[in-house]
Amino acid sequence: MRPMEPDAAATRYAARIATRDAQTARLFAPADGDRWDQAVGRFRDDPRRKPDRNLAAVMQYVEPGDTVIDVGGGAGRMALPIALTCREVVNVDPSAAMCAEFDAIARGAGIANARAVQADWMAAEGIEGDVVLAFNVAYFVAGIVPFIEKLAKAARRRVIVNGWSVPPPNQDALLFEVALGEPLALLPGPMELVQVLWEMGILPDVRVLDGRFALNPPPPTSREAALETALLALRRYDRLSADSFTRARENIEQGLDRLFRIEGEAWVPTWRPAARELLITWEPGRTAG
Repeated sequence: MRPMEPDAAATRYAARIATRDAQTARLFAPADGDRWDQAVGRFRDDPRRKPDRNLAAVMQYVEPGDTVIDVGGGAGRMALPIALTCREVVNVDPSAAMCAEFDAIARGAGIANARAVQADWMAAEGIEGDVVLAFNVAYFVAGIVPFIEKLAKAARRRVIVNGWSVPPPNQDALLFEVALGEPLALLPGPMELVQVLWEMGILPDVRVLDGRFALNPPPPTSREAALETALLALRRYDRLSADSFTRARENIEQGLDRLFRIEGEAWVPTWRPAARELLITWEPGRTAG
């Protein structure tokens, strides 16, 4: 068997992100300010909810005396429930809007052992914990090797990175193609990440979970609501010009039967493929050799 080229997986990983970035730059206007400012409400959840199976699987790795670092933890959908089971959680996120939402939810839920640090992970200093999480973040990280190395350096006992078999930023690929007339450039997912880890000498445990992606809304119940659901999903690819958005709306209206199937009263989005969550976890310092 021909030996793998050094850093081949990491190079392919970065190339996929560069292709997506180039497509975004060509089709959309530059971002202005904090891109999460208007969308932050979508990421709220009750920290005291009963953990679903996927969250419970993560909690199995956390001990009562642990400090847990959540890299890119957003509004705290993962970290704040975990804070109820451990000594402290620290959310490191570059978005001021997400950090403010995290702090507000923590206060509202009476959680005093959670704090947000507004910082890009690669620029953050002096942050370490027993367990380090990075959930739905790695898809966007072109410099994946130094990112992983820093996660491992910050973790005293365990690193846990998740990924969906169809990554969330790729789940609207058919909608994107119908609306904008070209295929969506796909970001790397957990399979590509595992290849990078192997290349780095890390042999992780990989667990495939059964729960659904929680941020997808329930299906609409009318044609008009289906159209609005598709347009709302398209707005995640924000900064379209008014003319481009008008054309996209017309394309969606014409292609609505490609994007939904009717089940009783529900218009079920067919552009969202079935996906399963993977937990990719390892102990720092333990290598494949």
